[in-house]
Amino acid sequence: MIRIVLIEDHELTRVGLRAALQQTERVEVAGEAANGKQGLAVLEAVKPDVAIVDIGLPDIDGIELLERFRQEHPESETKVLILTMHDNEEAVLAAFAAGADSYSMKDASLDRLLEAIRITHEGNTWIDPAIAQIVLRQVRKTPSLVASVAESTPSDTPISEREPRDEETTNIEGVNSEVQQIMESDPLTARELEILEQIVAGCNNAQIAEKLYITVGTVKTHVRSILNKLCVDDRTQAAVRALRSGLVN
Repeated sequence: MIRIVLIEDHELTRVGLRAALQQTERVEVAGEAANGKQGLAVLEAVKPDVAIVDIGLPDIDGIELLERFRQEHPESETKVLILTMHDNEEAVLAAFAAGADSYSMKDASLDRLLEAIRITHEGNTWIDPAIAQIVLRQVRKTPSLVASVAESTPSDTPISEREPRDEETTNIEGVNSEVQQIMESDPLTARELEILEQIVAGCNNAQIAEKLYITVGTVKTHVRSILNKLCVDDRTQAAVRALRSGLVN
């Protein structure tokens, strides 16, 4: 059971989320708030596993709320999932810079939201496919990025788990030594590299199949192999690792 707090100013949205989540056996809605100040108080009182925070709050916005919470409670184990309609680059990068663990759009399905909650609770970063390209563009432009987006950590730690934050950014290392050995012993094939390039470009399986003149089933098989060889859990992590390690330029 994952204890969550909802911080959302639109009552219908908040009530709908609460009702939908309470129908599952995976999460418990332990508290809620309609604005930023109430949200800070609820976070301090409830100490949830995951806080779902909207950016567009009426008093202090979700990003400022997150900054304050991280500053005032640096040892808190609460993970923060941003849930919003904002998909512009400024909002996305500001959220991660403030200390967000994951970022999802409000139009996500319930199953996808539950997946985001679970992955975030496990200490990993979940990035909505709709905004993944924003993060990848920033990784391309900036050799150092706030660790919460997608840092590479020791082999026994999830790829996107955050280290404690300080005032400096943390480099996103390419590939640790153990993963490097795995990749050398079982390198990507030429076809897998082609598909990885398309993943980095943001293509889905159907688009990759059309571009490479292969079936969607074949693409799925290659994608599974790529994820295994790169020791990552999803396509976004694979793309980040490919860019940082130089597999794809």
